[in-house]
Amino acid sequence: MTRKRYNILALIFGTVVINYLDRTNISVAASAISESLELSSVQMGSIFSIFGIFYASLQIPGGVIVDKVRLRFLYALLLFLWSVATLFQGFVNSFKLLLGLRASIGIFEAPSYPANNAIVTKWFPESERASAIAIYTSGQFIGLAFLFPVLTLIQDKVGWRGLLIISGIIGIIWAVVWYAFYRDPDQHKTVSKEEIKLIKEGGGLINNSGKTTKKESFNWNDFFEAFKHKKLWGVYLGQFCLGSMTIFFLTWFPTYLVDYRGLDFINSGFLASIPFLAAFCGVLLAGFSSDYLTKKGYSAEFSRKAPVLLGLLLSTIIIVANYTDSTFLIILFLTVAFFGNGLASINWVFVSLIAPKRIIGLVGGVFNLIGGLSAIVVPFAIGVLVEDGDFSKALLFIGLLALIGFLSILLVVGKVQRIELEDEQNQIETIGT
Repeated sequence: MTRKRYNILALIFGTVVINYLDRTNISVAASAISESLELSSVQMGSIFSIFGIFYASLQIPGGVIVDKVRLRFLYALLLFLWSVATLFQGFVNSFKLLLGLRASIGIFEAPSYPANNAIVTKWFPESERASAIAIYTSGQFIGLAFLFPVLTLIQDKVGWRGLLIISGIIGIIWAVVWYAFYRDPDQHKTVSKEEIKLIKEGGGLINNSGKTTKKESFNWNDFFEAFKHKKLWGVYLGQFCLGSMTIFFLTWFPTYLVDYRGLDFINSGFLASIPFLAAFCGVLLAGFSSDYLTKKGYSAEFSRKAPVLLGLLLSTIIIVANYTDSTFLIILFLTVAFFGNGLASINWVFVSLIAPKRIIGLVGGVFNLIGGLSAIVVPFAIGVLVEDGDFSKALLFIGLLALIGFLSILLVVGKVQRIELEDEQNQIETIGT
């Protein structure tokens, strides 16, 4: 039996690293950009948020596109476009131009996570799904854990403009790599029949290839199905709260260390990597333990929910950082909080297991839309909350959102099972008859 699905997972992992490199390099460069272009904290909050506005608003169209277009071509094109926009940021001289380029990165990155989820749903049986999601999601944490100190050193050598230009060039190269090596299962020439059988019998949606012989028009009933079910709303709200802490670490965290806690810029890059390493460990622990419990026969309600609930609860510890001036304790509390965020980051598994088969991309788009709203609300809200130089209100805000996410997953999401659309259920009953 071949193991081509793991090669595909490695491609997704690399793409997630590039994705988050191009989202967060600006947070490393934020202080230098603010000084160079004479920007206020509210203007920097706007630059952070504009990405989220376009990223979130295009999640549903992005999810629909993922359901209809071959991902080999779609992902390569998106990678190329957002990498070009990243590169051009290195040449800006005005607030408005930088704002526009950040918006374009949000536009082109919008379909990325619905695409990741769709690929894993095609390539992996359900018993391996949480582990696969954990591995590619860990790319954002392990990548940034090592990238933060590297990016600070690059900026120290070539400035913030050179940092953004180099980031863009890396993404363009990876777009070529993706197009050269990615294939859907039904188009992959070297995958064995045994592996296809394993994936298909295990619940992998082999034939959801984004291109069918029969052209299907957009169905408004399918669109409304993504909003009708309470359990989906529980997952959506949980993702918003989960994303809020992630967005803090991806945007304001370096500024918090340098401007509020007074750390040296180079040292802050190394210290900033510690919570990302913890989150990396958290997401892998969650994914593999969740699949292990599933294989041991535990219910999906326990095996899938337990890591997410524990993670969101641990994330509230970020509030405690307000009550110490010790650099060691500050990093410790933030590390525990982000470890919890990593544990909860397998939240995508609920989309893979609950969403109706026909609209997995659409539901993934709505899921990421609601989660992506945090990228709009949180950076700007923090910019307003810290305008007087006090970050304590911002950490309290993030911690309370984590608590709301915990309550949403605990109380709103019901049984973890796939939602059957009415026409699909009728078809199943007809076949059974």
